[in-house]
Amino acid sequence: MAVVSDIICVSTKGKRDIIDITSMIQELITGNEVKDGIVTVFMPGSTAALTTIEFEPGLIKDLDQFLENILPYKVEYKHHNTWHDDNGAAHLQSALIGPSVTIPIVNGTLTLGTWQQVILVDCDTRPRNRKIVVQILQ
Repeated sequence: MAVVSDIICVSTKGKRDIIDITSMIQELITGNEVKDGIVTVFMPGSTAALTTIEFEPGLIKDLDQFLENILPYKVEYKHHNTWHDDNGAAHLQSALIGPSVTIPIVNGTLTLGTWQQVILVDCDTRPRNRKIVVQILQ
């Protein structure tokens, strides 16, 4: 079993900036000539997350509003007292969504649904440069 490891670098705006990274993952699969296997995409850090969604403007706004409704930025979280910062909601939003996705690769292609894309959700309160770890097992 061969393992390919790589990094995807993305600059974000913070405050639930949502970025479609599907094509970046597919490029790594294609570039490494992977035909069949699995890919795991992992977000190191505790204020950003990865998931799949239909990446369209209405649903992006809905996801943003959903997270704001259940874990709003303006609440005073105990985490703020620990580090004297303002990103307690970001940590909780990220924990709710999760840090990784694993997707089968069949015939050199991610096995996503027709309207399914892999997204990075940066929940932090400020812009960040994110490094996403990609590991392909073939």
